[in-house]
Parts: sequence; C-alpha cells; structure tokens
Amino acid sequence: MDDRTELSEFLTSRRARLRPQDVGLRDYGAVRRVAGLRREELARLAGVSTAHYTRLEQGKGESVSDEVLDAIATALRLDADESAYLHRIARRPRPCAGGEAAADVRPGLRYLLESFVMTPALLVGRHTQIVGWNRLAVAVFGDFPTLPEERRTVSHLWFTEPYLRLRRTGWERAARAHVAHLRVLLGRYRGDAGLVAHIDHMRELSPDFARMWAEHPVAQVRDRAYVLNHPVVGELTLHAELVALPDEPSCWGLDLFAAEPGTASEQALRTLAHL
Repeated sequence: MDDRTELSEFLTSRRARLRPQDVGLRDYGAVRRVAGLRREELARLAGVSTAHYTRLEQGKGESVSDEVLDAIATALRLDADESAYLHRIARRPRPCAGGEAAADVRPGLRYLLESFVMTPALLVGRHTQIVGWNRLAVAVFGDFPTLPEERRTVSHLWFTEPYLRLRRTGWERAARAHVAHLRVLLGRYRGDAGLVAHIDHMRELSPDFARMWAEHPVAQVRDRAYVLNHPVVGELTLHAELVALPDEPSCWGLDLFAAEPGTASEQALRTLAHL
C-alpha cells in the first residue's frame, strides 16, 4: 500500500460519486468518459487550477496548503471524517507515537477490564488486535482467546471467524463500519508498518474485505448497535462504545458493550455473567 496511491484513489473515488447536477453544473448530455465529475470541473468548484488539482490527485500533496485542501474537501462534499482523512494522507507521514504496538498490557488495565462485571469489554490495539478482554466478553462473543495470536484481531473476527454471532442482516453494515474505521486509523498512524501489513493481509485473505476496502469508506467508529444470536440466551442486543486511551503508547482503546436497562438483553447479560 503506497501513500501516493492511497491519496490518488481516495480523491478519484470521491470525485466519481458526484454528478454535474449534484453540484450545480450543467450536463449537456454528451457521453462522459469518466464516472462523476471531471478533474477540471472539480478544480473549478474548488477555485484551484486544474494543474494544481491534478498534481494532488497524482499523490503529490506535500506542498498543498490547508486552505486548498479545505476547498477541495468542500467541493467533494466530504464529511468531517473524510475531510480529516484527506488532510492526513496529503501530508508526509509522521513517525507514529510509541512506535510499534507493545505486546504487554499493564496490570492496571487488566484490573479495569475485569472490574466490568455486567459489561463485555475488549482492549483493542491500533492494528485492531485484541490484546485484552474480560470473562463476559468471552461468554458473549465466543472463545476467541483460543485463536492463534496472529488471527486474534477485530478484522479477523468480522471477516474470517464465526465468533461474533452477529445476524447476517446486520453483518454488512457492521463490517463496512469496521473497514471505514481502519481507514481512519491508516490516516492517523501513517507510516505504521504493522497497520499497513495488517490491511494488506486482510485484503488478500478476505474477498469481502477487499471489496469494501476498494470502495474507500472513511468513518470513525462511534456508537454502534449489534443484534446477536447467542447459543445460550438467544437474541441479544448490545450497544457499543469505543473509548480512546490517548496516553497509551500503543494507542489502545476500550471497546465496551452494554444492554439497554430493563430489557430482555440486560437480563440475558446477567444470566451470562452468573454462568
């Protein structure tokens, strides 16, 4: 995965999803040889020269100002996550804080995980590796701790392992959200060889992952809702929150899952917690 290629493909994909009539341009009905807007149309909307925009779409973004990137983001109708991603990948990568993700979890974080008696909890690294968990997370999602370490990642759970027990009707949306978040991480931790290797590995391993990655989704994981079919307690609806741990050198985050109070799902969690 090359930085210039990523910038070029991202801009091309976002230009392709806009039609002239979407942005107030006249379409004279001629056969268009490109999907979406032409480069010169996008440049005109952004108020930059075609040559300037073309250089950026060729992956040469190091000297582009923030103002130009903002104008292009506005012309492409990027949302906040996509705009932030554009700014990050247009720059030369900075060294990742803390280097490669550390393998050891300090005792305080392990104690914190186990303190969540009614909350399935995972400790997730910046390569989506699952580096910590509590007993209720295993009871809810399956025995993923028995997986080989190299396959114990959120990406593998979504795309190669049946442990999440998610209803198939919700899988596509949830898996795409995971891929979109991976692209946010790629922009945030540019130059992280481990993250790039993980993404390349998943593209080769899973046709579904490769298909979604090629669509260039970009969105930070925030609140989510999952409906699972659990073999012991049946249907289980969980709401998830990813809590960042910015002071951790390996950029870990806590993924926490909870049921709505007073629901059958909350009672199901209580049942699992007492088993």
